[in-house]
Amino acid sequence: MEWGGRMKPTTQSTGQRRPRVPSKKHTGGVISTLPFSLASCRLVGAPLPFSSQSQIPFPSSLPFPLRSQSELRSARKMLGRASGMAAPRWRGGSLDLRAALRSGGNLLFALFVLAVLAFTLLAAVHSPDDPLLHPSSHQLTDFLTSATSTSTLLTDDSVLRTGEDFNASSSSGAGAEVGVEAEIKEAVPFIKLSDVASEAEKAEPEAEKTEPEAERAVTVDTDAGTGEGAVTAAEETPVIEAVSCDTEAPVDCTGDRDLFNLLMRSAIERFPDLHFYRFGRPVAVPGSPMECDLAWRFRPAADAIGTGRTTYYKDYRRFTLTRDVNTCTLVVDSVGEYHSGVGAKRSGKRKGKKGKKGKREAPVTDFVPAKTQVRLDENAANNEAAGAMTEPVFVVGEAVNDSLPVVASESEFSRGRYLIYMGGGERCKSMNHFIWGFLCALGEAQFLNRTLVMDLNVCLNARYTSSGKDEEKDFRLYFDFEHLKESASVIDQGQFWQDWGKWQKKDRLKNFYTEDIRMTPMKLSNVKDTLIMRKFGSVEPDNYWSRVCEGETEGVIKRPWHFLWKSQRLMAIVSAIASRMNWDYDSVHVVRGEKAQNTQLWPNLDRDTSPDSLLMTLNDKVGAGRYLYIATNEPDKSFFDPLKEKYKTRFLDDFKDLWDENSEWFTDTKELSNGKPVEFDGYMRVAVDTEVFLRGKRHLETFNDLTRDCKDGVNTCPASS
Repeated sequence: MEWGGRMKPTTQSTGQRRPRVPSKKHTGGVISTLPFSLASCRLVGAPLPFSSQSQIPFPSSLPFPLRSQSELRSARKMLGRASGMAAPRWRGGSLDLRAALRSGGNLLFALFVLAVLAFTLLAAVHSPDDPLLHPSSHQLTDFLTSATSTSTLLTDDSVLRTGEDFNASSSSGAGAEVGVEAEIKEAVPFIKLSDVASEAEKAEPEAEKTEPEAERAVTVDTDAGTGEGAVTAAEETPVIEAVSCDTEAPVDCTGDRDLFNLLMRSAIERFPDLHFYRFGRPVAVPGSPMECDLAWRFRPAADAIGTGRTTYYKDYRRFTLTRDVNTCTLVVDSVGEYHSGVGAKRSGKRKGKKGKKGKREAPVTDFVPAKTQVRLDENAANNEAAGAMTEPVFVVGEAVNDSLPVVASESEFSRGRYLIYMGGGERCKSMNHFIWGFLCALGEAQFLNRTLVMDLNVCLNARYTSSGKDEEKDFRLYFDFEHLKESASVIDQGQFWQDWGKWQKKDRLKNFYTEDIRMTPMKLSNVKDTLIMRKFGSVEPDNYWSRVCEGETEGVIKRPWHFLWKSQRLMAIVSAIASRMNWDYDSVHVVRGEKAQNTQLWPNLDRDTSPDSLLMTLNDKVGAGRYLYIATNEPDKSFFDPLKEKYKTRFLDDFKDLWDENSEWFTDTKELSNGKPVEFDGYMRVAVDTEVFLRGKRHLETFNDLTRDCKDGVNTCPASS
């Protein structure tokens, strides 16, 4: 067939009938009037004679006339629809790759837009916690969010906390439930009265059971009779009235096992709020035949089962003994004050190989219960099997070894990698500001696996000194350098530059220098040079050490709070103060001073911290007659005199003898400062005040328990409160 004005048969010999010519009345249905209908092609599945991507070729003439131009346009539209309906399926032919890529790209872009929208919604409704505010103790959170959580470093020196004030392990409600359960979880069991008795029985030799009567301290008068009958009568009715005893005979402090047990039982009974972990052998007092000095290691019961602190304390006291005139048995007449038994104090420093961690081993004469020794042996075996080094036990009251670390050899120095901070705006700022920056430097050194080169000269801000001027002080006066050098890799700056000058050129040691705080620790991790030197400028606050740990670095560098503890010398004063109150006291922190006078920012503080208000607040929280330690910045201590009628009030100044010219602290710090006397300055006072306050059985804070005012002024309280 062919397109034309009329439909004609191609041949007459086929015998086919002539096609019917449509009439004008059928012209309304254009598709149905075509000789080979597009609709019929779709139904039978016949392919169209043209591509679905090209336009339909419109015939030059139709087998029927069109009345107008509009009918022509309608015909074109219908042909276009038919081409869409009758598009053939792909049966393995060539694909249009460009169109497929365009469709795939549109799909991926739509998915990306949806993901961005979902992330934006989640970020808008979710406020994640700062990773630095996920400590093992809520006290660390309070500290960071109150004083040093921002670069402004608002000064609040009323309470100063360091690493030992925070839990070493995450504490939960279940961990501090009942004392008995908590005791079971202790790494090393403490000594009980039953342990002392059982050890005494085990240590008693069999020979003592058959000891002749003539060698006993108590003798029997045999003048009443002789012979078998007399002996039998004496056994049945012993004659107590005839006991002979020398009450003035000197005691054997070192060799009498019964006396050792007596002294241990007396100490445990006298201090029920302490857990004892080791007793040293008694020591005789020269010139005093009836006195013995005894030392022991202990922890407050609250620290052992409540706070998770791992610090131990050492005390040594003098025991005065008497003999009972009737039985001639020894009795403890009195126990001296804290650190009165100087004969039992072991002098000397911890022993260890040069350049390695060392600790003093317990003498074989110390009393350690069998179960404690078994636990110690198990811990040592586990550490050895795991290849871990046993952590040294630090005891407040032991000899302090804060000598400077020394590099053993040239080769060891050359193999080392070091980090040093030069300059910076932390100098002569508040001590909290210094700690915040120093811990950032220590955290970066730990991240880079380098030794921190630190300056042991600290500029003490004028606010802490009696002269009102900035003063140079030794880092070791305020912080436990022994614990720091055992826990982290540090070296004194003076010693480092001395070694660097000797071996830098010889061994061709290189250093990497940067003044840009945007040079993050992550970028420095690839530096192989021996020394990385960070130089800080003079423009604040960009020259703060703490800026290194901000921004993207904040989630990578963790400030190692557990490395920085208060000085053991200061902690010895804390232990002495608590011991004088038998470690059984409550404490209250009363902030007054300038804040109490500023009624615009703290409108209720002056009234809420008055003696009458304090008595009302403490009435149902602290029992009458108990020791009440008051940590305060109120200069006039007579302000709190009304509280003395109900409580045994104590202040820091009541214990001045612990740091005066005749004290052990004064002698030690003078030796540390090369013979120069050291002032018990303002920072030391606040540090000791804080530690004594925190060790109270119940401690009350000013802005949490005494007043409704906000700590930083009106409208600054956290939303949660």
